[in-house]
Amino acid sequence: MSIRHGLLALLASGTRYGAQLRTEFQARTATTWPLNVGQVYTTLGRLERDGLVVQEGVDAAGRVLYAITDAGRAELRDWYESPVDRAHPPRDELAIKLAMAVAAPEVDVRAVLEEQRRHTARALRDYARLRTDAARPATRDGIARLLVLDRLIAQAEAEARWLDGCEARLTGSFAALECP
Repeated sequence: MSIRHGLLALLASGTRYGAQLRTEFQARTATTWPLNVGQVYTTLGRLERDGLVVQEGVDAAGRVLYAITDAGRAELRDWYESPVDRAHPPRDELAIKLAMAVAAPEVDVRAVLEEQRRHTARALRDYARLRTDAARPATRDGIARLLVLDRLIAQAEAEARWLDGCEARLTGSFAALECP
């Protein structure tokens, strides 16, 4: 997830202070990716260092306002125009956990799969509920939230199918290992 580009996107519509960026980022992404305000200010510092944002005064409450620069707009445009790279996928903790569990004779891999399946089903229900709530006001922010929730639902559904496939593969593989 690109916090850097998310903040640039928010700043493209006007100046903001850090906590405001955090709130708007979380609202736009249906609060599915909590963002620490310290993370926002650290990222703003890097964006400022890289010439992509500048401090542009303070508001009435004394909070520092940030604005996107022309270089920041160019960076943001490049981000929008470039596909998300799949050549180096992020580490997947669940895949790593199962890969390690399969090789550990003391681990009940089926129990690990079942617990994950329950968790995935819960997440799917939660995302569906959030999607129902987000669908009510037809605003740009509402549509943004729906897009994020639709993606999370699709990922959870894919994970459930993958878990079923893992169980089928393990059942067949363990049976073959046990045969002399």
